[in-house]
Amino acid sequence: MTVDLDGPDPLYEQIAAVLTARIADGTYPPRRRIPSEAAVVEEFGVSRPTARAAVQLLVDRGLVHTVRGKGSYVVDEPPRA
Repeated sequence: MTVDLDGPDPLYEQIAAVLTARIADGTYPPRRRIPSEAAVVEEFGVSRPTARAAVQLLVDRGLVHTVRGKGSYVVDEPPRA
């Protein structure tokens, strides 16, 4: 999945969708770290606030939790859609 810089959906939502798909397909398994904000910035070519918003959306949806100073981790059992 890629993001469309000129698409109708906000970039942070597009990035969150890509990360969500990676969680669902096991690329990021439970209890493992997802990429850092800096890695998201690098991979998608977005600003740090956009990367932060994407990760926060995953937190809000109950897919990941953050550990201050450590990173964001996939929860043991993500909520079912």
